[in-house]
Amino acid sequence: MDEAARAGVPCPPVRHLLPEADIEAAYVVQRLNVERGIAAGRRLAGRKIGLASPAVQRQLGVDRPDFGALFADMAVPEGQPIATGRLLQPKIEAEVALVLGADLPHRDPTVAHLLRATAFALPALEIVDSRIADWDISIVDTVADNASCGLFVLGGTPVPLDRIDLRDARMTLTRNGETVSRGTGADCLGSPLTAALWLASTLVALGEPLRAGDIILTGALGPMAVATEAVGPGSEPTDLSCVSRA
Repeated sequence: MDEAARAGVPCPPVRHLLPEADIEAAYVVQRLNVERGIAAGRRLAGRKIGLASPAVQRQLGVDRPDFGALFADMAVPEGQPIATGRLLQPKIEAEVALVLGADLPHRDPTVAHLLRATAFALPALEIVDSRIADWDISIVDTVADNASCGLFVLGGTPVPLDRIDLRDARMTLTRNGETVSRGTGADCLGSPLTAALWLASTLVALGEPLRAGDIILTGALGPMAVATEAVGPGSEPTDLSCVSRA
C-alpha cells in the first residue's frame, strides 16, 4: 500500500496476505505504516473514525467501525482547491470534527469526560481514499490502509458542545447545486459523541489515549460521494458553519 501511494497506482487487496478476518493483524500493519510516517518527519494531528455510518458500511460491505491516524499534512485549508492528482480514488464524506482541549483519562473514559475535554466542534469534509484498486475492500483491507484516509478540511466557526445537539445536526452535501448525500448526527453510530467515545475507549485499551489538541473526525453523517475534478461540493450541517471543497 505504501508503494501504491508513492507510485500513484492502486494495488490488489491485502486481505489475502493476512490471516483471514484478522483485524488485529490489519491494525499492526496500520501501526507500522504510521510509525514509518512519524520516523519520516510527519506529525500526528489526531484520529479518524471510519465506517461509522450504516450507509457507508452498506456501500463498502462491512459491518463495524474502524479508526485511522490523521497527520498534519493531510489538513487542507478551507476554500483551498484540492488537486485530485494528490489522491488515487477520492470520495467525500461530510462529518463533525471534535477538537480536544484536554487529555482524556487513561482508563474508562465516559461521555462526561469527553464533553469536558472537547474544546469545540467544527464541520468537516474528509476526502477518503483507498490504495486498494476499485475500492475492493474488506474490513481488513481498510484497517490496514489507515482506514482509507486521504485528506481533510475543517471549516466554519468553532461551536462549543453546549450550544449544539450533535445527534440532531443535519447534513446536506451538494455538487453543482445537486444533493449527493444527506444525513444526520444520529446516522453516525447514533451520535458523533457516541462514535468519539467508542474511539476513546478503543485507544485507551491500546494504551494510546486521546490528548489535548487532537482532532477527531467522528465519521460520515451520510453516504460517500465520488470526488470529481473541477467540482466543488459543499456540506452544510445545521448549526455548524459551511465547509466546502473547490
